Amino acid sequence: MTVAQRVADTLQAAYAGPPVAPPTSTFPDLTLDEAYAAQLLQIERRLASGRRVVGHKIGLTSAAMQELLGVDQPDYGHLLDDMVVADSLSIDRFLQPRIEPEIGFVLGRDLQGPGVDEVAAAAAVEAAFPALEIVDSRIADWQIGLLDTIADNASSGAVVLGPERVALRDLDLPSVSVTMRRNGQDVGTGTGAAVMGNPLRALAWLANTLGARGIRLEAGHIVLAGAMCAMVPVTAGDQVTAEFPGFGAVSVRFTS
Repeated sequence: MTVAQRVADTLQAAYAGPPVAPPTSTFPDLTLDEAYAAQLLQIERRLASGRRVVGHKIGLTSAAMQELLGVDQPDYGHLLDDMVVADSLSIDRFLQPRIEPEIGFVLGRDLQGPGVDEVAAAAAVEAAFPALEIVDSRIADWQIGLLDTIADNASSGAVVLGPERVALRDLDLPSVSVTMRRNGQDVGTGTGAAVMGNPLRALAWLANTLGARGIRLEAGHIVLAGAMCAMVPVTAGDQVTAEFPGFGAVSVRFTS
């Protein structure tokens, strides 16, 4: 059994709890390729059980998060159909949930690197939308490094999509602002500039990074560009709303 298979087995089992030790503590020589291989093995198993890939998420797009984890690059994970949820859901489906506001894209055409820049990325986008990403970790106490979170599908949990669909020509993405509130209290603010300076830069990075692995972003898929402010924890009974002035709003309630 390969290292990637052993990591995938451990993380997949941890979805039912309890969280496990970081893969890099068990396999200190884990490589980037092995971490992504472990992620893909888990995705392939879920596809075999009837799930569908509906897009991708980009993580570690802010300078603050990269500095926190001691990395100089983002990462990505897969979004599956059962990860797109309504505006009310049970907290019990998660182990250590946290939430963050993001700008999402719906692709109107296929996009594949190498050579994708912000202009090419924008040309592939059909519309942008506000979103809340619920991040989760199968790794105990969120003690993650870059390779740990990659292997754990970029700490993916679920996503709530706002109803708005806005053409890029009507948005200045770096200037899009957001205020996130939990139970009516402000818990985070940010702008699109927090996402690599421009969320389209994150989309181009994803297309080029996947392209190097022979993977194409597909028309109709969604892409979450990255967090606009720090993630915050949530518990049963919490109501979280993200308001994006001039862009839209999105909210979710967590039930027990």
